Amino acid sequence: MLEKTVRMNALFDFYQPLLTLKQQKYMELYFLDDFSLGEISEHFHVSRQAVYDNIRRTEAMLEEYEEKLGLYHKYQERRKHYRELRKYAKESSPSPGLMKTIHELEKLEEEGTT
Repeated sequence: MLEKTVRMNALFDFYQPLLTLKQQKYMELYFLDDFSLGEISEHFHVSRQAVYDNIRRTEAMLEEYEEKLGLYHKYQERRKHYRELRKYAKESSPSPGLMKTIHELEKLEEEGTT
């Protein structure tokens, strides 16, 4: 379950602007704030089943966006390459400019997901 939560949070980070405000709020409460379906249903004065259905549909939408656009996968690949680049740079006594550039690229990458 933890792996699914981490994945949904990551997909949500990338594709949140494509969701409705209600979908965004349900996902935030369920995955980020760890609200139960019952707590969300009470908060929005809807049935627990309505919340469950909305969250499941939204999860499917996020997976579909990822399948088509692959933003999260590409992000993971870029991070892997940054780690490799940093490792190789450390092995070869890099210039301060190279390490600064790697750091700046990593920083931009992190800013793009929040």
